[in-house]
Amino acid sequence: MGQLTLKDIVKKFGTIEVVKGVSLDVREGEFIVFVGPSGCGKSTLLRMIAGLEHTTSGDIVIDDRRVNDLAPVKRGIAMVFQSYALYPHMSVFENIAFPLRVEKAPEAEIRQKVESAAKILHLDQRLEQKPGMLSGGQRQRVAIGRAIVREPEIFLFDEPLSNLDAALRADMRIELTRLHKQLGATMIYVTHDQIEAMTMADRIVVLNAGYIAQVGAPLELYHKPQNTFVAGFIGNPRMNMLNVTCNAVTDTGVEISFNGQNALIPVVGRPGLEGQTLSLGIRPEHVEIRPGELTLSVTPAVVERLGQQTIAYAPLNDAEENFSIVLPGSRRVAEDTPLDISFSPADCHLFDSDGQALERRVDLSTLDAPPMPISA
Repeated sequence: MGQLTLKDIVKKFGTIEVVKGVSLDVREGEFIVFVGPSGCGKSTLLRMIAGLEHTTSGDIVIDDRRVNDLAPVKRGIAMVFQSYALYPHMSVFENIAFPLRVEKAPEAEIRQKVESAAKILHLDQRLEQKPGMLSGGQRQRVAIGRAIVREPEIFLFDEPLSNLDAALRADMRIELTRLHKQLGATMIYVTHDQIEAMTMADRIVVLNAGYIAQVGAPLELYHKPQNTFVAGFIGNPRMNMLNVTCNAVTDTGVEISFNGQNALIPVVGRPGLEGQTLSLGIRPEHVEIRPGELTLSVTPAVVERLGQQTIAYAPLNDAEENFSIVLPGSRRVAEDTPLDISFSPADCHLFDSDGQALERRVDLSTLDAPPMPISA
């Protein structure tokens, strides 16, 4: 088992509401990632599922059982924290075995479960060592092993990789994904890093100011964000936004005018948009330095050369933020030198004046994965 249902979950600290009516169904064996900026409520929501925070209102249901009033140890969950929380005077074996010792499990059972978890996590040669002799990634694996031996229905991870360096985070992402496939357990993972979310999740829950902004598979959020918040949060660098005017709504899309040019954006329009100012979104990796259907002249102020990618940032008069361009390899782009760039209407997103997306006419089943940035 390992099914989780959240029904209208609310959390208040005094008069301040930090989680605002969140509802979500998590399927058995699913890897769910809560992602969002600091203060959006993702860790608070995880702690309520764990039983470490009281739920102001709403229901938390695990395997058809309401658990709001159950102690954490009785909920069938195990939690891995941002800090490793290991006992420095105990061996790796005893750190992993600790929850079983508390439950007074038989010695043979303890040894069998600890050795099995250690083998899964490649710690079987480290069981007699102390945490101080281990690397950061190995210590995090010990903390995960302590959760595994409890054989929980649901694993909860609260930003477990944030204390690791970039290379080690990438390695641990792979290990956690393999662990999920091996155990087949339900996992809920909290992070502020959208790269972790995109590479690990079956579905991503994007949180904003205590609300769910969107739930979906990684590619769904990338190609079909439902609002400007998700469009800006998923993707690195973030999506570029340009102000455009709606000329007409047709059966095949919405006709817009921008920078003296007209284009038909293949989205599902709705009545009443004519004459309104809309937001046109284009991802930096879909911008090219060559003639195209929609063109724009920019002057990069900053150029980042990353080897695999070159990223240019150019200020625009009518935009609150820089216009970003991601180019392949070591493409020659000079700072303070004008560029003529272009992008295709088929790659564009369109949002109304309230920041809500007009649905793109995109078949996700025919798309390859988006190019991911090399920064972690």
